[in-house]
Amino acid sequence: QVQLVESGGGQVQVGGSLRLSCAASLRPFNGYDMAWFRQAAGKEREFLARINRSGGSTFYSDSVKGRFTISRDNAKERVYLQMNSLKPEDTAVYYCAATNSYIYSTKVSSYYYWGQGTQVTVSS
Repeated sequence: QVQLVESGGGQVQVGGSLRLSCAASLRPFNGYDMAWFRQAAGKEREFLARINRSGGSTFYSDSVKGRFTISRDNAKERVYLQMNSLKPEDTAVYYCAATNSYIYSTKVSSYYYWGQGTQVTVSS
């Protein structure tokens, strides 16, 4: 049974940082590209970042480029999202997702496995 479990969310002040972690039970973990999405209240789920199987290639949405960094540790079967310079508009539930497609996509439908999400709240 595939499971993705996010952790590391919480409340932080504007300008602060958080590091999200996603533990995955994918077999094999390095057979999947991993991504992070978020969904704010009343809005659609939004793509943030993607990392390829080896960790050597990443892709970011314009909304987080330069502030967020995606990384992975294949030995620990984890993917991370380092979030810096947080803004109130970053408040959302953050999800990790996995796909075995080689096509870089920002669409929710392109990702097969999802975690349950972790809440991030940025307060001023």
